[in-house]
Amino acid sequence: MIKSIISLLILLCLQPVALAETIRVSVEDNLQQVLDTAADGDVITLAAGEYTGNFVIRRAVKLQGTPGARINAGGKGHALLLQNERIRIEGLDIHNWGRDLTAQNAGIYADKHASHLVIRNNRLKGDGFGIWIQGGQHIKVEGNEVIGNPKLRSPDRGNGIQLSRVQHADVSNNIVSHTRDGLYIIASQQSVLKNNTMHDLRYGIHYMYSHSNRVQDNLAFRTRAGYALMSSRKLTVIGNETRDSEDYGFLMNFITYSEISHNRISNVWTKPEHKVNGRDGKGLFVYNSGYNTLSFNTIDTTEIGIHLTAGSENVKVFGNTFLNNPVQVKYVSNRKQEWSQNGTGNFWSNYLGWDLNNDGRGDTPFEPNDGIDKLVWQYPEAKVLLDSPAILMLRWVQKQFPVLKPAGVKDSFPLMLPMTGSAEESATSAARTSSTSGQSAYVGGIQ
Repeated sequence: MIKSIISLLILLCLQPVALAETIRVSVEDNLQQVLDTAADGDVITLAAGEYTGNFVIRRAVKLQGTPGARINAGGKGHALLLQNERIRIEGLDIHNWGRDLTAQNAGIYADKHASHLVIRNNRLKGDGFGIWIQGGQHIKVEGNEVIGNPKLRSPDRGNGIQLSRVQHADVSNNIVSHTRDGLYIIASQQSVLKNNTMHDLRYGIHYMYSHSNRVQDNLAFRTRAGYALMSSRKLTVIGNETRDSEDYGFLMNFITYSEISHNRISNVWTKPEHKVNGRDGKGLFVYNSGYNTLSFNTIDTTEIGIHLTAGSENVKVFGNTFLNNPVQVKYVSNRKQEWSQNGTGNFWSNYLGWDLNNDGRGDTPFEPNDGIDKLVWQYPEAKVLLDSPAILMLRWVQKQFPVLKPAGVKDSFPLMLPMTGSAEESATSAARTSSTSGQSAYVGGIQ
């Protein structure tokens, strides 16, 4: 019996083993024919030159380019259509694919057997979708640059990178500009978007119907909304930055059980030529979203720091820094909200309170809105009366008789200094600053 096993092993060892082959292709070769005859595991390297056509990859191969190698799709269809698992696309310059959004024209498109794909260090420029991956798992999209066509209207452009029904994707270190949305994620789970840069878009990152994903350390600028999070749950959105958006820094629409923390939002301001009643730049817009945590974010120089409406309750809000926002909070609801946790509130640049015991927290609560604010929200024309003696008298009466005050936001432990680390570090820093100066900490009303 042992001799038979040994003989079988020897026989197997003597069988020829198929080794991966490196195939070098020039523009004189038929690239599609090479792709069709390659074996799984082969490496196909394109020499410098332009390869015109719409290419289909049916084998588990690696297609890579050398400097100067370019794929030109001729203005129609997909440039590369991936129809197998374990395909790698690296170092290619891909441009001029189709603009038919209904047909989902893309520079790189995969909707069958789209698992274990690697798309890395490519440059794509075209009208339709940049990279579209559908129905796969264990995907890596890294280090690519996707550029859309700024001459087209935003709705007529495709998204830069689109993942649909994908699990365990790693999308990192990509740069996307002039497409419709930068990264569009729909019906996908257990994925990470990290260190991507998105600019000159409608939305930098757009989530729909997804859960259990992580969005970390991304940058979005010159967008309508830096991050549009919609109809999703269990998102961890941490360490991101958005600046120079026109409508929203973060737009949260029907988001639940998510953490939005340690993000920086700055300069969200609607352009004068686009101004209409109700259209103001909002740092955080929270619509119909509950059971979320908003903590340690910085909202700096936005027309409205944070706007909560349509049942956005049961939200934990603490450790945030609200700087230089003409309206710090717009809260539309009939229920009271306490915006502090375990003795840690938020920093408000227009808080006028004192810290007599030097614990880093204001001695009196901060209530950013009153009945006058709600009146102005309902009747914007009343803004011209805000500095009138009558309005000042109404504010005084409301303060003296709290029973007249409508339900709203209350921060019982407002911070005297902006958050720079943990709650304990911030409080310690505030107390140290106060004792060193020999005076109680005081913050003036910068709006």
